[in-house]
Parts: sequence; structure tokens; C-alpha cells
Amino acid sequence: MALRRRPEDEGQPRVLEVNASMTGTLSFKDPVNLQINGQFEGTLDTKGSLAIGDKAQVKATIRGEAISIAGSVEGTIAASRRLELQPSARVVGKITTPRLVVQEGAVLQGTCEMLPDRTDSPWMTLEELARYLEVEAGTVLEWAQGGRLPAQREGTAWRFERKRVEEWLAQEKIK
Repeated sequence: MALRRRPEDEGQPRVLEVNASMTGTLSFKDPVNLQINGQFEGTLDTKGSLAIGDKAQVKATIRGEAISIAGSVEGTIAASRRLELQPSARVVGKITTPRLVVQEGAVLQGTCEMLPDRTDSPWMTLEELARYLEVEAGTVLEWAQGGRLPAQREGTAWRFERKRVEEWLAQEKIK
């Protein structure tokens, strides 16, 4: 694994490049530009950009925002913003994303579920709000049940109006 930053790159996003064979979990709380060029097996949970290089062989559960695949991937892929399959991509598994780009030559064997882009939605689920606030879902549930966080209950599910949550966040920062 290498973190590349040249002096002329000051102010540019960092690129974390994995050129080795790895097994396990890579999870990032902060946005990073991750490039997998070797073999990886396990779980990738990223924020920012994830690129799977053309020589990469990945067997994983992948969650990220913007994902580009040029190599071989087997597993479950959830891209919250966009997934792009390059001409050399070979993907076997289940894909969930609001935007999918499949370039000529790419191979996809499996299923694809195109969900609406939730970033424009005025409502968030408990899980979406937990990711947004970077806290555990149980904490959000506790705040909602205690009336500390603006929320609406629909049956057994909780919904959160984005505008009211942002107002609540602004008030909490003032305190």
C-alpha cells in the first residue's frame, strides 16, 4: 500500500494505491481516492473514489460513492453515486447504484438494481442519516425516540426530513 503525494500535488486529493495481495477489510471514514491494482478479498467500505485497475482481481463486498472498475470483480457492489465499468471490466455479482455506465467490451454477469439518487431526496432513512452524521444507527434511533432529533415515525420505520436535520445540526453547533 502506498500513499502518493508529490509537492506539485499540494491541495489535490490523496491517492491510496494497493498493489499487493490483501485479505480483510478496508474501511474509510473520510473521503479517499483508493486504487486497487493487485488482488483483494474481503470488504471494501469507502468514501470518495474507488478504482479497480485493469490487472486487479477482487472478490469482495464493495460499498462506495463513485466506483470505476477495469479489472475482475466478483461480489456485491453498492455505489451510492455512480458505477462505471471500463472496457476491460469483468464483473460477476449484484450491483446497486443510481447511475451505471457500461462501456463497450465490459462484461456484467449478475443483477443490477438502479435505485434513485437519494442525495436529492428531502427524506432520509435511519441508515442514511447514520452514515450522514457518521454515527451508529443505534445512536440515531436513540436520539429520535428521545425526541432529541427531528423525526417522523411511519409504522416501525423512522424518516428524517433533510432540511429539518440540517437546521437541527446548525442549532447543535451553536450550543
